[in-house]
Amino acid sequence: MIVKEVTKYIEDWAPKDAAWAKDNPGIQVGSLSGEIENIFLCLELTTQALKEAIKKKSNFIFTHHPLIFQPLKRIDTQNDRISKLIEELIKNNITLYSAHTNLDFTKNGVSFQLAKALNLKNIDFLENQDSNQYKLVVFVPENNLETVSNAIFTSGGGIIGQYENCSFSLKGQGSFLGTEGTNPAVGQKGRFEHVEEIRLEAVVDKWKINKVLGSMLKVHPYEEPAYDIYPLSNKNLNFGFGTIGQLEEEMTEQEFLQHVSQSLSTTNVRFSRGSGKKIKKVALCGGSGSELIGSAIAKGADAFVTADVKYHSFQDAEGKMLLIDAGHYETEVPVLKEVKRRLEDLIKKNREKIKVYIYNGTTNPVHFFNKKGEY
Repeated sequence: MIVKEVTKYIEDWAPKDAAWAKDNPGIQVGSLSGEIENIFLCLELTTQALKEAIKKKSNFIFTHHPLIFQPLKRIDTQNDRISKLIEELIKNNITLYSAHTNLDFTKNGVSFQLAKALNLKNIDFLENQDSNQYKLVVFVPENNLETVSNAIFTSGGGIIGQYENCSFSLKGQGSFLGTEGTNPAVGQKGRFEHVEEIRLEAVVDKWKINKVLGSMLKVHPYEEPAYDIYPLSNKNLNFGFGTIGQLEEEMTEQEFLQHVSQSLSTTNVRFSRGSGKKIKKVALCGGSGSELIGSAIAKGADAFVTADVKYHSFQDAEGKMLLIDAGHYETEVPVLKEVKRRLEDLIKKNREKIKVYIYNGTTNPVHFFNKKGEY
């Protein structure tokens, strides 16, 4: 199995174009054409994680955080941490790939896995992304409707939430006058024609529009098909920010704090007190999610679990909702188990002998110190 097959599989789930515009998901170092021996997963690449990957003979490393986020001005392999890692990757012929905010924003991505780690039910996005879809409208002869529809569907168009092959069609009449250089599929050139056509409509994610359009044009019977592409401001049901769900049973604030600590294997969480009522509805955002505090309150969340919360953000939530900062690493690392599960499914399907490893250490750079000298 080559790298390109694995990255395509990942991007079918978490498309790169779904990421934040300033992000840098995708290949960090290496080649799409390399043959994969074993796969190694970690939240971000560190020297120790890379040593373990090499020990386990893994020549494809998946990380959530990109190694290269800002443009590099130099490769200084003596003094710069990133440069040293790049040098080791190249020396050992290892491909490094990252899925960052695209994995944050996709269904069953980072925040969904955080919700599952806390045993929430009825999980959905806290906020859905919008303005990242198009409406494709094409006019096609009735006899060719199924062929054109299938081309749109098989290339990724017509998906609305959990429904696939979604479209709308309406009968109408089209007209044309073909000039001398034309060869119309219906009617005759040089004569003003009226033909019965179907107006076919389907929603397409913006990162799929070129592929869908190419597939549609390839099978359309007309020399010059008439079609329209409309930008939509609709909410995209499959991509969004944060999650919200419910506990099976209510908990007190103290019980829920204990539940978060145990579920995420951390003994250090920061929080501001909520309204005092029991916790049932919980909002979450893996990593930095303070900007979603208002949405969590508006959705009636009793608690919000995220990370990197600023002082004044705690004040915004105090008395309204239990706000918990459980750590950036701690709220994101659960997604690696889902990545492993999916990759092992792909490997099994392809009858490969590739092994998938999750780093057995921690790449978390944050430590805690208390007055007893423990950390």
